[in-house]
Amino acid sequence: MSTNVASDFEANEGDLKGLRGRSIVAAHGDMAMIGVGIVGCNYGRTVLIPAFRQDPRCEVVALAGADEARTAELARAANVARGVGSWQAVVEERAVAVIAVAVPPDLQPAIAQRALELGKPVFLEKPLAADLAGAQAILESARKSKRPTIVDFNFPELPLWQRAKAILDDGSIGRLQNVVVTWNFANQATRLRLESWKTRDDGGGGLLGNFVSHCFYNLEWLCGPISGLTARLFALPDRNADGSVALALAFASGAGGSLQVSCASFLGSGHRIELYGEDGALILANPTADYFRGFELRFARQGDDALKPIAIEDADDESFSDSRISPVRRLVRRLIDACESGGSPSPGVAEGYRVQCLIDAARRAHATGRWIDVAPPVGNSPNLVSPGLSKP
Repeated sequence: MSTNVASDFEANEGDLKGLRGRSIVAAHGDMAMIGVGIVGCNYGRTVLIPAFRQDPRCEVVALAGADEARTAELARAANVARGVGSWQAVVEERAVAVIAVAVPPDLQPAIAQRALELGKPVFLEKPLAADLAGAQAILESARKSKRPTIVDFNFPELPLWQRAKAILDDGSIGRLQNVVVTWNFANQATRLRLESWKTRDDGGGGLLGNFVSHCFYNLEWLCGPISGLTARLFALPDRNADGSVALALAFASGAGGSLQVSCASFLGSGHRIELYGEDGALILANPTADYFRGFELRFARQGDDALKPIAIEDADDESFSDSRISPVRRLVRRLIDACESGGSPSPGVAEGYRVQCLIDAARRAHATGRWIDVAPPVGNSPNLVSPGLSKP
């Protein structure tokens, strides 16, 4: 990459005006590269940098973190041109055309809003924000800017998950009747007794923000809208940290469901989604400690004696030491496709806002001990949660 990206941009700007979605680029030899700025040094460095580098149209040109000296050192080690201690510096850098955010939920709205105000597409983390107000602010900014956004709901990018959805969608198990999701594991933050947004519900984190956000998106992607829920969070003994959560769910289709997640389960049973229909059953399960690698899919119809395995090869999975990179690179590809050709990639900010509504409903259910009705996501309206708080 050139040592003076801004100057290179200025020199090539006239040749690049016709490239839709490439309002700002970095010059790289004879190819116009889309300059990417990443905000966040942990997930941003270990997953987002390699995921964006898998797309030959992208060049990661800047990294922002809370500690300027550490960020500069990490940037050098990752061969990124700039490492700074200010997200504003990266967002406003002319050589940066696309922003990727990997920060705690309460910090994300300000970064996303500023990037969208500048007309820059954004790769966002889940949950969008610490609360509905922050998520709605991002939603409104995205609508106003009309720039592409995508949210890091990455489980449905796995080929085996897509096969499971195809089986559901073609009616192979009949009308859905019951859904059971369990996810039992011991994550690093809990094992090491770390104090962070990942372990505490305040600031938009804890189990609801860090893990149940995935489950809500996954469940609606597979099974359709959730129409109501109740929830109970359980703290770890003598600690200000979430240990587990249990939810009962109702789907708009009429199916019922349950969701149970624990981050304090030593050698836990892993991640399991059981889908039971009138004509059969479909089980997607990963008993390993790796969040993305290790899923198995089993299927049976009425009359079968047992569930039968369905195999599918993930051709590029084994090329990455970190299993999160493979699904994220697929999201990156869709975002960059939209930058070039237009359109609204999915899952975008509207889907992120929907999940924020479900998280808010779960928090209210826990606080009140009551059932919460959830309105359907009609026309991507921001008023997705009904004002009624409970059923008798």
